[in-house]
Amino acid sequence: MADLQIQHLTKQYGNVRALDDVTLAIGTGLFGLLGPNGAGKSSLMRTLATLQEPDSGKVFFSGTDIHREPFALRRQLGYLPQDFGVYPRFTAVELLDHLAVLKGIRSRADRREQVLALLQRTNLYEVRNRAVSSYSGGMRQRFGVAQALLGDPKLVIVDEPTAGLDPEERNRFHDLLGEIGEKIVVLLSTHIVEDVSELCQDMAVLAQGRVILRGRPATLREQLAGTVWRKSVHRDEAEHYRQSFAVLSERLREGKIQVHVLASERPESGFEPVAPGLEDVYFSALAGRRGGAA
Repeated sequence: MADLQIQHLTKQYGNVRALDDVTLAIGTGLFGLLGPNGAGKSSLMRTLATLQEPDSGKVFFSGTDIHREPFALRRQLGYLPQDFGVYPRFTAVELLDHLAVLKGIRSRADRREQVLALLQRTNLYEVRNRAVSSYSGGMRQRFGVAQALLGDPKLVIVDEPTAGLDPEERNRFHDLLGEIGEKIVVLLSTHIVEDVSELCQDMAVLAQGRVILRGRPATLREQLAGTVWRKSVHRDEAEHYRQSFAVLSERLREGKIQVHVLASERPESGFEPVAPGLEDVYFSALAGRRGGAA
């Protein structure tokens, strides 16, 4: 069974340490990597895709050191980067066929069979003869998944795949990722908590280049049970609560601000206990990181 072993990975750009002793063990299924913008997620994805080498540390996929033998990894890799560009005027069929050649699928018949099957799978078959540059953002992302699945990869890396998609396209994309994540290793990098909550059975939170939390979403939510409280307050009261309590999140609800607060007991009158969501877990981890750095 395929597995990804990341051991003490570091990467520095000038004075900025993008990755700081990152260690993770990731098995078959969908693994979510959550973190704010600038956390180091894309740097980690590029390193795992062998597009850059780490300053130190090692990565093994199914026992193979991927930076000693990058081509062994690339033969098993599907990668959808955050910014996925396409050639102008190429249709989906033409571009997928070209990418299949680059992936080493030499038989024209095999390429055609795989290309058409992937276009069906990603719900793009009906627009297969349109230029990919004319696709909507969601269609391009589905095309990106199609190209990532060429060659039957054993490891798929997707970096911020649902940013900017409308709800319908997000749902389609979630269904597609859930399907491909049943038998292979899929690493989903995102700052959208809902993506991880809906898709992933295992996850980690990355902040300032370090892994600050790791576990199964259900287990991490259970660990916060009894410590998250909710109250609706007026806008002009929000700053008072920010200063007085460990506020995890704020949301506008019917003209009021709904605050979630982390506390071992009821913070004050009017607060009600709430079952922790993954968003509470995420913001609690980030708050702890900021508190530790202060």
